[in-house]
Amino acid sequence: MTATHSSQPAASADPVGTPSVPGLVVAVDGPSGSGKSSVSRQVAARYGLSYLDTGAMYRAVTLWCLRQGIALEDAAAVAEAARRVPLVMGTDPQAPSVLLDGVDVGEEVRDSAISAQVSQVATNLAVRERLIDLQREYIARGAAGAGIVAEGRDITTVVAPQAEVRVLLVASEAARLRRRSLQLHGQAGDGMVEQVRDEVVRRDRDDATVAEFTEAAPGVVVVDTSELTFEESVAAVEALLPLR
Repeated sequence: MTATHSSQPAASADPVGTPSVPGLVVAVDGPSGSGKSSVSRQVAARYGLSYLDTGAMYRAVTLWCLRQGIALEDAAAVAEAARRVPLVMGTDPQAPSVLLDGVDVGEEVRDSAISAQVSQVATNLAVRERLIDLQREYIARGAAGAGIVAEGRDITTVVAPQAEVRVLLVASEAARLRRRSLQLHGQAGDGMVEQVRDEVVRRDRDDATVAEFTEAAPGVVVVDTSELTFEESVAAVEALLPLR
């Protein structure tokens, strides 16, 4: 079953300022359902920055392997696939894309079937090494322009530890399950929440074996979004930006 996604709020036409750091890099980490993707996109859109969803890169490699008939348990074969995958990330926050061999699979990589298997790829250290190199290339390109917001699970600590702004978004398990249920199913009743529990809790547990995204490293600001609205979460990150 293909997952459905709620649309993101439109970007503000009148941001309260513009970044005072040329080529600003904003690194955002967090567990599933913390709001990192939607908040990062909105912040990037409001301030004219590029946006990179690093999690989608792992999902894209997962999809590519499945299409190529590569067993995800075959770590060496998956690593080789990651080195050769024809992946291009679109970094426009208003319309981010995930191109596999020239075709946008941005919706397909969010399918529940990919969510159930992506941790096998994301915990493959050779895959991480390759994708981290790619992520750094995208961040460097963004930094060469107006700037970039990159989000994932190890951006503040491994991919871009020198970013001018580093943020860890966290939220209670109940809040994260509710948000993911709303995102995937459009409702957050008890039954729907239970359907996403394995995806959220298990993925966080598995990915935590190779990336630290539950505790902030020194210099990383923690924003707890459990009781915040979407706009309040965006404002909390905006407050950390060096603006003029």
